[in-house]
Amino acid sequence: MTRKTLLLALLLAGFASAQNRVYELRTYTCNEGKLEALKSRFRDHTIEIFNRHGMESIGYWVPQDPEKSKTTLIYILAHPSREAAAKNWKEFSNDPEWKKVAAESQVNGTILAKPPESVFMDPTDFSKLK
Repeated sequence: MTRKTLLLALLLAGFASAQNRVYELRTYTCNEGKLEALKSRFRDHTIEIFNRHGMESIGYWVPQDPEKSKTTLIYILAHPSREAAAKNWKEFSNDPEWKKVAAESQVNGTILAKPPESVFMDPTDFSKLK
């Protein structure tokens, strides 16, 4: 295989894997008064730890609905595949820094009111995000 052919193969492989990535929509519902603590945890620590484990942050939102805006954080991650997502989450949950950050952020009470909701999604052929 020539160097040019190898480079083309690597580029196409990278393009194909980028085109086949899976998105994960996650919704967190906090205990009353804990949303700012959750947002701080993401802003100051979690996103960086996600990056180390191959989890690409696409965006983070708070609902406009007055009641839900007090307790809800919604975000989207991208993973190379569903299998990679499972591996990424396992490694993330076992990360010593994450365990420390999670414990420290809940010294004044549990942040989440219930387990996060997760939906894995594939882009449609007409989606801007692929």
